[in-house]
Amino acid sequence: MERISNILNDITLITLEIETKFPEIYKFLEEDTLTLPFREHPQINAEILFDYLESLNQLLLHYKETHVIN
Repeated sequence: MERISNILNDITLITLEIETKFPEIYKFLEEDTLTLPFREHPQINAEILFDYLESLNQLLLHYKETHVIN
């Protein structure tokens, strides 16, 4: 349970960073296919949350690498 709490905390922090520092990409978070369940009642576990966290990290990294940041 502690691992899930840590991952959720990291997701919150990176989402806040994207929202405050990069609002132009924040709007795309709702369109992320990782947030759309493939099953009617998906099971959320540490692995799924970690994959989502990694997708956020990759999104932010890609944006920083491909855009001029003031």
